Amino acid sequence: MTDERRLLAGRYLVGDVIGRGGMADVHRGEDTKLGRTVAIKILKAQLALDPAFRTRFRQEAQAASRMAHPTIVRVFDAGEETVTKADGDVVREPFIVMEYVEGRLLKDMISEGPLGAKVSTDIAVGILTALEYSHRAGVVHRDIKPGNVMITPDDKVKVMDFGIARAVSDSSSTVAQTTAILGTASYFSPEQAKGETVDARTDLYSTGVVLFEMLTGRTPFRGETAVSVAYQHVSETPVRPSSVNPDVSPALDEVVLRALGKGRFDRYQTAPEFMEELELAAAGHLPKRRVVDDSATAIFGTAPTAGEQTAHALRQLTSDDTVTRTQRRPPVVWIWSGVLVIAVVMVAVLIWVWNLAPTDDIPTSTSREVPDLSDTTWEDAQSTLTGLDLVPTRLDEASSDVDEGDVIRTDPPAGATVDPQVTIRVYVSTGAEQVTVPDLSNLDQAAATAALEEAGLKLGSITDENSPTIAAGVVMGATPASGTDTDAGSSVDLVLSNGKVTITDVTGQTMSIARQLLEDPDIGLTVNPVADSTCAAETGEIVTAQSLAPGEVDQKSTIDLTYCTGPPAGDPGDGETTPPGED
Repeated sequence: MTDERRLLAGRYLVGDVIGRGGMADVHRGEDTKLGRTVAIKILKAQLALDPAFRTRFRQEAQAASRMAHPTIVRVFDAGEETVTKADGDVVREPFIVMEYVEGRLLKDMISEGPLGAKVSTDIAVGILTALEYSHRAGVVHRDIKPGNVMITPDDKVKVMDFGIARAVSDSSSTVAQTTAILGTASYFSPEQAKGETVDARTDLYSTGVVLFEMLTGRTPFRGETAVSVAYQHVSETPVRPSSVNPDVSPALDEVVLRALGKGRFDRYQTAPEFMEELELAAAGHLPKRRVVDDSATAIFGTAPTAGEQTAHALRQLTSDDTVTRTQRRPPVVWIWSGVLVIAVVMVAVLIWVWNLAPTDDIPTSTSREVPDLSDTTWEDAQSTLTGLDLVPTRLDEASSDVDEGDVIRTDPPAGATVDPQVTIRVYVSTGAEQVTVPDLSNLDQAAATAALEEAGLKLGSITDENSPTIAAGVVMGATPASGTDTDAGSSVDLVLSNGKVTITDVTGQTMSIARQLLEDPDIGLTVNPVADSTCAAETGEIVTAQSLAPGEVDQKSTIDLTYCTGPPAGDPGDGETTPPGED
């Protein structure tokens, strides 16, 4: 069976290849169950050889599927397909089913030359809008580049592949391995190039690289190997875009250079902050200049101060045997200054001793000081206190800040002076307090939010899905699921019904098949056959028209299906017939 006729997961028909990349091929496909066009990304089989990748891939696909935003390509489904190769080898191929988007890849647009300031800033704002939403949802993209940005025919921005880069990079140990799969290091942040942890500011750096490329037609750093490009991201200062394209304004220069700050605190901290200054620059206003640290600080430490440079020079001079000392005795001013300081210190000590009075707080020779046992285990705390001839007693207490089994505090507190054999109450963490996610089924968003707050939980992200039975705005599911235990104060994500179902085009189908498709429990429409005596009847009662257009429609709708009942051509019948089901 060829790829063009292949069926994934029993429902996705794989069509023509519409894109190829370092880690996957993208096919145009069809969801045979819902009758909609989709994009199917089939990842390289070698990725599935790593169990860590498969686990991370499932987690990230689930996180991406919960994001619903106009600037983000929706993820509908993900899984693995077992494939038998021609040589008999059985391999697993991970796949992702995504929203199909008409348009062009940003990288193809840039390949034709710089895009101009207006187009570049509009696209960058679209990318930042998507990142603002994903960062609020706790998802860092990690692979912002022109190959992951689509521009629709009406100039809308669509960002794709959220979470996939994390699944790849978490299972790749080096820059070379990661770039071999993701395709390029040109958009890496310095922290990615150094193998450090990433956060939302990593995506903002990559967006700065994309903005530079849109304005100039090339990336800020280029090299023969991925490692050489990664090194430049860490150590080289990017040129101003205007030095490559004189049409770029000084205001846009400032925005791009700040976005490309080497240190995370040197660049924009949030997507809205980046957008605000980008829109100011696009309007011709120069953003306020921000003083940043030397870009080499993150690698080589802080630059030496003038005093440190002077001291270093003096050390070099004094180690040179050819230098002749020109001063034979220390300056008199420094001698008398030193004598005065010593005299003041002695007078202060005498006054303190004179005013010193006996106090009951002075420890006796047998007193003990309670040690600081915070963040140590109960076993270590027990051993330490017993060794000091004190009596430890354990008291359990929930804590979201201290790991389970570690000491939160003691009573008396650390630093207190006590006699031997005094009981020390040691409060040990039992971990974060656990609460049960309440039953949220059949609740609307407001009622579900109130139920979560009453249980000590917070409302997380909200997504919507089609449902043939659950009313619009009513909870369909939750993560974590109802009835499971989770940390108090944590967030619960909700899936709400949008009160819609998706129907396909059934014209040309027989009335029997059309009814099966539309009255299926997953669709749940009511079919009303409508006889048309003005056209010639066909065998099987072929549907010629439907009252509701293909796509999303209100759940439990009634749809009229028209079919021909007139006499066949050349047959002068009276045109009357009996609707199906009424004979």
